[in-house]
Parts: sequence; structure tokens; C-alpha cells
Amino acid sequence: MLLFLGDLAIRAPRRVLLGAAVFAVVGVVFGLGTPELLGRGSNDFVARESESIRAERAVEAASGLSAVPQVLVLVRRPTEERLARVAAAIRSEPTFPVVAPALRSLDGTAALVSAYARAGVSQRVWREAAERVEERLTAIDGVAMGGAALATTQVNRQVQDDLAFAERIAFPLLFLLSLWVFRSLVAAALPIVCGALTILGGLLLLRLVDAAMPVSSYALNIVTGIGLGLGIDYSLLLVSRYREELARHGPGAEAVRRTMATAGRTVAFSSVTVAAAVATLAIFPLGYLRSMGIAGGAVAPLAGLISLTVLPALFVLLGERVNALSPRRWRRAAERAASSERGSWYRLAQALMRRPIPVAVATTTFLVVLAVPFLGVRFTGVDASVLPPKLSSRVVDTAIEREFPPTALSPVFAVVPGTERDARAYAAAIGAPVVQAPRRLAEGVWLVRASSGQPFLDDASQRLVREMRSLPGDALVGGATAQFLDQKQSLRSLLPVAAAILAAVTFFLLWLATRSLVLPAKALVMNVLTLSATMGVLVFVFQDGRLEGLLDYSSQGALELTQPVVLFAIAFGLVTDYGVFLLTRIKEAWDAGAPNREAVAVGLERTGRIITAAALLFCVAIGAFATSQIVIVKEIGVGVALAVLIDATIVRALLVPSLMAILGRWNWWPAKRAGRRHTARDT
Repeated sequence: MLLFLGDLAIRAPRRVLLGAAVFAVVGVVFGLGTPELLGRGSNDFVARESESIRAERAVEAASGLSAVPQVLVLVRRPTEERLARVAAAIRSEPTFPVVAPALRSLDGTAALVSAYARAGVSQRVWREAAERVEERLTAIDGVAMGGAALATTQVNRQVQDDLAFAERIAFPLLFLLSLWVFRSLVAAALPIVCGALTILGGLLLLRLVDAAMPVSSYALNIVTGIGLGLGIDYSLLLVSRYREELARHGPGAEAVRRTMATAGRTVAFSSVTVAAAVATLAIFPLGYLRSMGIAGGAVAPLAGLISLTVLPALFVLLGERVNALSPRRWRRAAERAASSERGSWYRLAQALMRRPIPVAVATTTFLVVLAVPFLGVRFTGVDASVLPPKLSSRVVDTAIEREFPPTALSPVFAVVPGTERDARAYAAAIGAPVVQAPRRLAEGVWLVRASSGQPFLDDASQRLVREMRSLPGDALVGGATAQFLDQKQSLRSLLPVAAAILAAVTFFLLWLATRSLVLPAKALVMNVLTLSATMGVLVFVFQDGRLEGLLDYSSQGALELTQPVVLFAIAFGLVTDYGVFLLTRIKEAWDAGAPNREAVAVGLERTGRIITAAALLFCVAIGAFATSQIVIVKEIGVGVALAVLIDATIVRALLVPSLMAILGRWNWWPAKRAGRRHTARDT
């Protein structure tokens, strides 16, 4: 495949670039509108076949209305006339036929008006109707609108705004950093071109997937962040290697073929490894995770394919002009970097390998210390608190939490089949502070509501759900607390399977790249250390509420439940990506006959600067999401950037050389180099 792509670029470079240009145009025409289409799912964070969702569907089928209010309107200074105007504005939309009596706040200065949506219509209809109600309510002072229907729209809007802002920050910084790495305007532009093409292609793929199944709007962050980052990373690797081959062989087919056979092979392995790691998220039945997995599984190979087709064609046409538009001083510095065999990275590796055990122990200890806070992690669910404080859904959510009776915070409902006597017996068996009398929804279907009097994630609320589910009968229990428990159960049941698949696929791909059984096992252990340290830092920052001013967020006192799973899959793939970069270059030197320590030092010298630059550029691409106003997106941006930085500096620069020195020739077991027996020099 790599040989075919290289020969295609050599034979018809202009046709390849014409095809890339057509692809870009199609991406602009059909891909840029993708963000407006996403987010059609009713609940991205709960499995569709979980008991809580089945309870909602049972209520909708029996009553013709949504199980929970889809519109919540906070009214300050709630006179009867103002409440009537709010109710009239809601009822003007046939989608919301039932408006419940207003609930007064504890001090009487506010009221909450809730409305139920008509069942049997799409989520998009609910959202569009909610937007029209919000527009009508703007004429009434002291009114803020929230609820699930509007919150979904506000999340989608905020994601799009955050993406646009992140891109405005990322692209100029990425170009300047590429210029610093390559010291040439032409070479610096190539990674940006590949990154932009990857984003356009990723958006186009998301649109195609969304036509077949609902895709969460959060998948946009994967396409933009990882697509841009990987497109730039792979371009850095290919451009750097081509400049090396250009210096050795001059412009022409040989330099391109050598680049594809070495760096191209690394990019191919890396893209498949990252795709496989992120795609493990798709096994979870939560729409949010499944969308992330599909997006990552598609965009990583796309980034590799674009880099392996567009760049070789550009190399053929540009030749030595890949170094054009470079001041003489910059060009000399780039040539020295490309030709250096005994530079600073080589000397660092040799110094570390003279005392490998103390270095390995100190580095591992440091990572373990960073990971310690993760032992105290707490988890929370997804609600309006993930939104910025200025949005009305967040305003309403905060007011409910602080100003209204505790019974309004954590309602749990049960759909009870049978007679009224059955429903009353079920209600009587519930040991909760508040249990409402059964309400008939349809013939043989009753609704029982209860509350612990505590917030929906409180232990008392979770115990209430478990108690109601343990009662005899066929009742279905739903509500926010029930959804959180179902979400947790979905993750817990499939997490071992996902971890096993992730480890097995990564091990196999690294074995294919290195033909060693030891190196993949060691890489898995180092990945776990990196990710544990990253999660420890995230708990220290986001859960404990540190750096709130710098990062512009308000701590929820916990991490969102899916964050460790998302970060583990994404970051696992990315840190393996950098491992592939380094190990394949070390193996190249080893296969050429260098002793183990010499191969490690040469490999680090040839990749250290590139891995560091790639990590820095990727951190800019994904770290730009730290500016997001949505807390869970901010956590992903900061978390992935942290994992990449820890891996590219502490792990790749310190831990890898020291462990390679300790294991010696056993690093390569059971493979042997052809035509050469192992000797003591191989240690």
C-alpha cells in the first residue's frame, strides 16, 4: 500500500493534488454545515435500552407526554399576571400542551413554571419549539428559560462557538510553531494544509455517519482536535524524514520512496493504532461515547491517508524547494539539525543509560505521585451545570438547586403496571421522605413519584432508586438519579472488555511494528503510568477546584462519569502514537547493526526534536479546547494535552531510554537481526 501511494505520487503528482483539491471543495460544501445537523439524540449519556430510558418511553406511550418537563421557566417577582403570560407563551406551541402549576421558591421571590412535551415527535421538533418559546419570553422581564429541550440547543450552539474560537487561536499558533521547527515558510505550511484537509474530511465523514445514526455534537471536538493534531503530527514526521533523505539522495524518486518506506510506515502504523484505541469507545451503548469512538476511529486513518497521499506528491513537485522561503541562518540551523548524529538528544540518552536504574525509579515514582489524587476521584452526571453561567439553562439549574425545595431536586418516578391497589402497595413500600399518590396514566399503567429530599447524585437519592428497583413487581424506575446509575452500570459492565480490546489491539500493532514481545508489553505499562498521572492531575485541578480563574471554569466538585473512559481511550492512542515514532526509529538503527544502547541514542537523536515539536503542536491543537465554556470539553482538552506532554517529555525522554538500557538485548526478544549474532555489545 505504501509502495503504491509512493509510486502514484511519483508518477502523477499533479493528479493527486487535483484530487485533494476536489476533496477539499467537497469538504467545504458539504462538511462545514455538519455542526448544524448533529445532536439529534434524546440522551447522549444513557444507554437507550437502560431501565431509566425504558421508563421514560413507557410514560410517553401511556400518557402521550414526556416523562419529565422539557421546559423550565424561572420567573422572578412572580405575580399571577406574569405567570399567566409565561404559561400562555408556552402553550402557544402545540408541542407543549401541558403546563404544570407554578412551584414557588423557598423565599417566595421566584417561581418555576414547567411544561411537558407531546410524545411521538422528534427531539428536533421539541428543540425548535423550545427556541420559539424562548424568543417569545424575551418580552417578559425577569424570566429565564431552561429545561432539556433548550439545554440541548444551547450545548450545540456553545460547542460550535467554542470550536470556532479554538480554531482562531490554534491555526496561527500552529503555523508559527511549524515555522520554528522547520525554519522554512514552505515546509511550515505543509502540516497546516494536511491538518485543514483532515478537518474538512472528518466533518464530511461525520455528516455521512449522522445520516445513518444520530451523532453527538461532542464528536465535533474529536474531529477538530484530533484531526488537526494528527494531521500536523504526521506531516511533521514525513516532512522531517523527507528533508533527511533529500540531504542524502537529492531531489527525486529515491528520496520520496525512502521517506514512504520509513516515516510512511510509521505513520500507517500510528494512524491504525490511534484509530483502534479511540474506536473502543464505540462498544459502549452511550450515544456520547459511541459518537466519540466513531469519530476518532474515522479521523485517525483519514489523517494518515491524507498525509501519505498529499505530501509525497508535494515532495515530488517541490523537490529542494520544500526548504524555500527560508533565511540563510534558518536554513543552516535546519541542515545541522537534519544531519546531526551526536546532538543533544544523543548525549542525553547516553547520560541516562549510564545510570538507568536510578533514572527509571525516580521517573516512575514521580508519575505515581502525580497519580495519587486519582484514588480520591468522585463522579458526577451531565446536567446544565456543565454550561457557562451566562446561559439561561445554567441560570435556571442553579436557581433550582439553591432556591427551591429539596423535593424539586431529585424526583424519581416509577411506572407501575397493574391495578390501583398494586400501585398503592408499591408506593406504600417506598421508604422515602416524599412519596406522591399514584397517578393513572392509562388503563393498567400508574405513575408513582418519590424524592429523597436531597440532590439527585446524593447517596440518599441513589439508595432510593436501588430500593424502588428492588421492590416486587415489574415497575420501571426512571429519573435523573436512575439515569446516572444506569450510566455507571453500562460503563462498569463493559469497561473490562474495552480495556482488554484496547490492550490486545495495541499490543498486536506494536508487535507488527517492532517484531518484539517485550517492547509492546513495556509500552502498555508506560501508557498506564502516563494516563494515571494525567487523571491524578485532573482530579487535583477540576475536582478540587484549583486554577478556576486561569482556566475560567467553576468546579463541579467531581469529574463527569465518562471522562476517565474518554481520556483513557483517546490519550492511550496518542501516547502510543509517539511510542511508535520513537520505537520504529530505534528499531531502524538496531536492524542496521547498532548495539542496543547506540540504537536507543540514535533513535532518540533522530526523533527527540520531532516528537517534542509534534507534542507541542498537538497540545496547541487539542489544548485550544481548554478555552471551551463547557466544562467536560475543557476537561478533555486539558487532559489530552497533559497526557501528551507527560508522555513526550518524562516518558519518552527519560523512562524509555533507561528501561531500554536495563533490558538490553531482551528488548528485542524473540526477534533476531538477520546476518548478525547478538553479542555483549548489544546491551
